[in-house]
Amino acid sequence: MSNSRQRRRVVNGIVLVDKPVGMTSAAVVKQVIKAYRAKKAGHTGTLDPFATGLLPVCLGEATKVSSMLLASDKRYIATLDLGHKTDTGDRDGEVIDSQPVPALSAELIEQVLASFRGEIAQTPPMYSSIKFEGKSLHVYARKGIEIEREPRQVTIYELDLIDFNAQQIRFEVHCSKGTYIRVLGAEIAEKLGTVGHLSALHRTQTGIFNAHEMRPLQEICTYPNSSIHPLDIALLEYPALYLTAAQKEHLWLGGFLFDSLPEQTDTTHMMRLYDDQGMFFAMGEWQADKQRLKIKRGFRLNPDDANALCATQPRLDS
Repeated sequence: MSNSRQRRRVVNGIVLVDKPVGMTSAAVVKQVIKAYRAKKAGHTGTLDPFATGLLPVCLGEATKVSSMLLASDKRYIATLDLGHKTDTGDRDGEVIDSQPVPALSAELIEQVLASFRGEIAQTPPMYSSIKFEGKSLHVYARKGIEIEREPRQVTIYELDLIDFNAQQIRFEVHCSKGTYIRVLGAEIAEKLGTVGHLSALHRTQTGIFNAHEMRPLQEICTYPNSSIHPLDIALLEYPALYLTAAQKEHLWLGGFLFDSLPEQTDTTHMMRLYDDQGMFFAMGEWQADKQRLKIKRGFRLNPDDANALCATQPRLDS
């Protein structure tokens, strides 16, 4: 085992990175792992190399909540260059088509944007990480192989024009998981009567996390201790329940709680569970049909190790 591997430690928490342009999401995770000497880490939704903005990186036990962040809504600011289409749908691709750009007006653009609001069908691009027979689609795309893809239903909650000129428009979009903004940009250009590609994309929100909470990667690597948050910040939408030491032990050993639970309802729902010391230890599920609480997902956090580092950081507003 190498010395660098031996120096790695248990670190539990979430780091909100402002991803720089030109880096892959995987490269950002490697830098964060190095900064914290963390044993385990993962991101919560890939940003393409040309894109920037909010990239939550989960460390240690926080990787157990990464799927919840992957499933959350996202918000972006996108810049769409008109007149040239690339094979990737962004500025890093090769131009494969060029068309004149019609005269633009705010009224025309608004009419086009309005047609995309709500639930729409979107076909994933070939340049994506979607798997086909064990390989990402972009692997086939680089070999010139086209794989048939089924359209997916996504939801565009908000789509608003920021500004525009004769060759470019900027818009803000709030969308559901699985939405490809590169595809949305190309389809907007098509409805405007031309072609286009994204020249910039900046993510400003992932679930409850907003852009004002993220920090530049260089700052995180320089001051890691001031840049990590406790993992339960990803779960603040769920109600909290504080339990006694005996109740915690009973649940942790696979038991159930049937009574002494405040404000339980006839609806099955999730909640954050804390012990009598205020430490988050599990996500619990209140089963309405059986009127009982059980652990849905447990987290092994130790106040004496790296989690103490996380616990000293201020919590984000919900």
